[in-house]
Amino acid sequence: MRESGEMYLETIQVLKERIVNVRSIDIANEMGFSKPSVSRAVGTLKRDGYITIDEHGLINLTPSGEKIASNIYERHKVLSGLLRSIGVDPKIATEDACKIEHDISDVTFEAIKKFIRDRSLGDGL
Repeated sequence: MRESGEMYLETIQVLKERIVNVRSIDIANEMGFSKPSVSRAVGTLKRDGYITIDEHGLINLTPSGEKIASNIYERHKVLSGLLRSIGVDPKIATEDACKIEHDISDVTFEAIKKFIRDRSLGDGL
């Protein structure tokens, strides 16, 4: 999956936690994209089986969409938390985590999580 698709799925998950019922307009507002751009992306995600859209226009993640969204969101939270813990401004940490979360390998991400777990026991990271 391309980075843009991952971003849409992550945004849907975050919105579902905040407002529960997610529509295309909510995604457009959250991401700052035009409604037509979001409609195209949502159509692709639906076609590829990552989301469903009910008769009221409510968007839900399928199990495969939820798996990707959860994975990306976990990466975002861990990476932004790590960056903040080393003194990066929270706004910059969030922006940088968004860039890193899509490109980092599973091996490196697992090593970062292990480092944080191991460090937390001794240093409070």
